[in-house]
Amino acid sequence: MEHSIIPIFYACDDNFVKYTVVSLHSMIKNADPTKRYHVHVLHTDIKPETMKSVTDLSTEAFEITFDDVTEYLESISDKLPLRDYYSKTTYYRLFISEMFPEYDKAIYIDSDTVVQGDISRLYNTDIKDAYLGACHEQAMVQVDEYGTYVEKVIGVSRYNFFNAGILLINCHRFRLHFVLDKFIRYLHTYNFVVTQDEDYLNLICKDHVYWLDQRWNTEIFGEIPYPIEEAFILHYIMTNKPWHYGNCRHGDIFWKYAAETSVYKDLLTILATYTDDERERDRISCDKLLALAVSETHREDNYLNRLNQANRSRDRVAIVEKIQEYERSGRFDEDVEADPPTKPLLPDDIDYLKKSMYGRMKTKLAFAMAGRFVHGLIDDKKLIIKEIKGLEHFKNLYSGAIITCNHFNAFDSFAIQLAYEAAEHPDRKFYRVIREGNYTSFPGFYGFLMRHCNTLPLSSNRQTLKKFTEAVDQVLKDGNFVLVYPEQSMWWNYRKPKPLKSGAFMFAAKNNVPVLPCFITMQDSDIMGEDGFPVQEYTIHISRPIYPTEGQNYRVNMNAMMEKNAEVWKEIYEREYQIPLTYTTETGA
Repeated sequence: MEHSIIPIFYACDDNFVKYTVVSLHSMIKNADPTKRYHVHVLHTDIKPETMKSVTDLSTEAFEITFDDVTEYLESISDKLPLRDYYSKTTYYRLFISEMFPEYDKAIYIDSDTVVQGDISRLYNTDIKDAYLGACHEQAMVQVDEYGTYVEKVIGVSRYNFFNAGILLINCHRFRLHFVLDKFIRYLHTYNFVVTQDEDYLNLICKDHVYWLDQRWNTEIFGEIPYPIEEAFILHYIMTNKPWHYGNCRHGDIFWKYAAETSVYKDLLTILATYTDDERERDRISCDKLLALAVSETHREDNYLNRLNQANRSRDRVAIVEKIQEYERSGRFDEDVEADPPTKPLLPDDIDYLKKSMYGRMKTKLAFAMAGRFVHGLIDDKKLIIKEIKGLEHFKNLYSGAIITCNHFNAFDSFAIQLAYEAAEHPDRKFYRVIREGNYTSFPGFYGFLMRHCNTLPLSSNRQTLKKFTEAVDQVLKDGNFVLVYPEQSMWWNYRKPKPLKSGAFMFAAKNNVPVLPCFITMQDSDIMGEDGFPVQEYTIHISRPIYPTEGQNYRVNMNAMMEKNAEVWKEIYEREYQIPLTYTTETGA
């Protein structure tokens, strides 16, 4: 494969070629002329005389070819459920990685665009192991009905739904993860009718999207939060077409480039002859599309409802619904899953610091058992640690510290344990604070781990709580680490940071040790768990330690450290998920 060639794909029919001409002309005019580009136009029915208006744009830097996909479509015709898909050029982008195995990466771009930026900069974006690079779909963000549709029907956040009109496709990953096969399988499973192939792509690529600078797909729709001159690509979506509406926003930019092409007069004729009846048809079409989104949202057998009913365990679906209910009512510090029945932990029931030989022997055995258990989870793909970011912040800790982490799974403390081991502090121990019931009432194997893997159970008994506090103080003074979940509650696979409680920060402030904020982000893997939900891939983010201010009152330090921890988690959440942190809480919490 020639890595020096930048492959770019359009897909259109004979009627739409004239708009491809304008888009491609603007791209060529603003591209780095020292690079080499190969533009492929995917089609089934474009006439040779029509092709000439495009191929005449060829330059020394830009090679342009037309690729008829008819033969390829025939080769997979037995897999496609409907002949209708043959004629929909919008689906052709899904065939690029299979039809062109020589490419590891490629750009797909719709024809209703104007390119003001250097397209080679888009191509050279490192999208890592994401399936594709894309920009947020503004219709879903800015129109509540569309946002509700994608969340309730497809199961994708409105803030993480991408527009498929401009894509940087990781062809290697598309092939490796059988994206085309998944698309065909979903075609047989459910007929998405609102944004069609865009719905399928978002479903398949959920959590495997690299979010590009929005300027690479500036949709002419709703609010644009930057000057239009800063847009790298303008995308005239839906009915916002300059060749149909003389008052189309930023249509002057389209016409500036159109005037420099051979199709300019044809486009002027289209604009002049577009009738009021056709504009009324556009208006009705937009209304119908919105109504369709609402209708699909309320269908009892829509895709997500079917999935919940057919494959997902009822208890997990109930937990997800309960989390939504608790968020709406602001009950952030309450667990959504019932704790085991508990009894008060009395002072004589526990040796927090394992001072006895027998206690130390049990701890050694428990850690050996836990190690085998965790590595078994990893081998079986039930625990997937994708990456640890910021490990140097853990490595460079030279004192005891409170470690904070979001709490969303019974196994998430194992993830932090693995980060501790990777930080290589062999002379310093790792402890975790747990609930009283987890210590007193878990039976069997899990109960043994709960009681002996350097756990520090809280207690409802005042004297035991005093003993707990003294133990935490001693552990920190000895230079060890204590994992505390300051959210207080565990919500299964909940991705947002919840409001924090002060206990963890009180211990840090009183003992004059730092807080090490850790936040775990998740993405769906390709592995389906036994509960019918995808197994999550975890990325552990370890931030810079938060130190108490020397000479400051401990309560002031406690509050300041808690506020800083909340800020750090919020920043990680919004950066990694590309979603503003908001809650559905009706009380405004």
